[in-house]
Amino acid sequence: MHAEYVFRVRFRLAPEGGVSVAPAEFETVLRVPAVEPGDPDDEWLFFRDNCWRGEVADERHLRDRAEELLGVPVVAVTFSELATDEAYLDALKAAIAEDVDQFGDDTASRVLTTYLGSSIRVVDDEA
Repeated sequence: MHAEYVFRVRFRLAPEGGVSVAPAEFETVLRVPAVEPGDPDDEWLFFRDNCWRGEVADERHLRDRAEELLGVPVVAVTFSELATDEAYLDALKAAIAEDVDQFGDDTASRVLTTYLGSSIRVVDDEA
């Protein structure tokens, strides 16, 4: 069982000591491992807390988080997808269904559409 949230991150190099770089901004792909659905610390609810309709819900918050992870000033963060295998997606739907009312929808599939839009990509189990 495996899944990860995929983001495009635009970052800036800020060299010191009078040196300069060109270009100073770059784009990379950041992959954040998804926590097992139903985790008691609620970290599995990353999608609920950070995404809305397939977009980043609070870009400033995720920029700060990306800066911590990457160690460089981050200019922009955009959500690309939840890349998941079938087993993780099934477990995620089951965990959502256990308390679907907390999400304000009536099915796990609708919850995932509300938060992730169409940005779910099922990949082979070996990915």
